[in-house]
Amino acid sequence: MTRIGAVVLVNAACAAVAAAMPTQQAREVSAQLQRMTQELYDAVAPGRTDVWRRYLDDAVLYVDENGAVLTKSELLSQLRPLPPGLVGRIEVVNMKVGLHGDTAVTVHDADEHLDYHGQNVDTVFRSTMTWKRAAEAWRVVQVQVVAVLEDPPAISLDPERLCAYAGSYRLAPEIRTRVRCDGAALVFERDGRPAARYAAEAPDVFFTGGQPRTRKVFLRDAKGAITGFADRREGHDIVWRKEPEPAEGG
Repeated sequence: MTRIGAVVLVNAACAAVAAAMPTQQAREVSAQLQRMTQELYDAVAPGRTDVWRRYLDDAVLYVDENGAVLTKSELLSQLRPLPPGLVGRIEVVNMKVGLHGDTAVTVHDADEHLDYHGQNVDTVFRSTMTWKRAAEAWRVVQVQVVAVLEDPPAISLDPERLCAYAGSYRLAPEIRTRVRCDGAALVFERDGRPAARYAAEAPDVFFTGGQPRTRKVFLRDAKGAITGFADRREGHDIVWRKEPEPAEGG
């Protein structure tokens, strides 16, 4: 091998090592942050505030799954051991890490398993955490938690009761939805839009798969007659009014 060839190989090897270092460092930081995040969740059931105090920055802002914005002291004051009859654990899964110098943004699922007086409750919370490194130590400066919603269980209504919801409903003179029964579901057909199937969650309350934030809630008058339905999203209603049935022979 010529001297020039040897120099080329050495330079290439050095370049490969230099390129691999950030990747290796990113793996190490990702593993470290996942371990620290798991430590935080392992401290929830026993109410170990010392772990959370150690990893939370003093100026952290924590937005919980109900939308409450908590400071460090407020969050620590809520950490208590699970009461008797409750046994829980939380596993960090689907961790993703983005590194930006001395800042890291992580997104993960907190897979919670709770034995609630003998009944199992499984819930997933999706969390975004912002970590800041100072003096070689990582601290959490921001947390955003959202609940990963699922469709509720459906119930069956007898055909006569289900088909009683059928009819034409209007939001405005130019906006109409027609409702018909089809098997065990209701089909909502808004003019100009694809039809959508809704299953019953409870009498007068219907949902469509994959959209757990919304419901169709049928409204009744004092005599029990259906007067319309509410298009409910996040607790807010848009009301549609039922049109009178056409007169026979009309």
